[in-house]
Amino acid sequence: MADITLAAERGRPVGSAASRRLRNQGRIPAVVYGHDADPLPISVVARELRAALSTEAGINALLSLRVDGGSDYLAMARDIQRHPVRHTVIHVDFQVARRDEAVGADVALNLVGEAIEVAHADGIVEQQLFSVPVIAKPADIPNALEIDVSTLTVGESLRVADIVLPAGVEVDVDTDTVAVTAIPSRFARAGAEGAEEGGAAAAEAEGPPWAP
Repeated sequence: MADITLAAERGRPVGSAASRRLRNQGRIPAVVYGHDADPLPISVVARELRAALSTEAGINALLSLRVDGGSDYLAMARDIQRHPVRHTVIHVDFQVARRDEAVGADVALNLVGEAIEVAHADGIVEQQLFSVPVIAKPADIPNALEIDVSTLTVGESLRVADIVLPAGVEVDVDTDTVAVTAIPSRFARAGAEGAEEGGAAAAEAEGPPWAP
């Protein structure tokens, strides 16, 4: 994962009114923290932040924060606050990272393969887990993880333990957690329930075996 340089300015005024003025100017208030350093208030250009976090690495991109054109901080975006209605970014916390130190991150989980047996049984593949918390060094954090559903059959599930992890990556969740399951479709369930009800009705109409 290559570093992405993001220019930042220090010395921003703090407070709600000052933050609104910054956002009106196209900048996002932020703070850099970590490794026992005092939190450093900064601001970044909203457009440049979107570009930095829109690569394949997404929010797990390893950033080189260049503050006032001088000091560089190796960091990752860790708390992104959004407007409750417009969903635009209104504040970001950047956590200082080290290349040789593992950090936690959420990584997207993608389904690969074709669940042929599930399709033949008129079933549905239902994804339960869309991201997986992992622990890895910043450069080892994958853009996404994959789980193969080609062997799945109706009534079976795949768990976190079934995800093939890249070298240097560990999951930070119970490996028995269900990631994907295969269930009968609504129509298949309705058909089975109808058959059961029909059988019960027929048995009731016939009466007990000792009836004349």
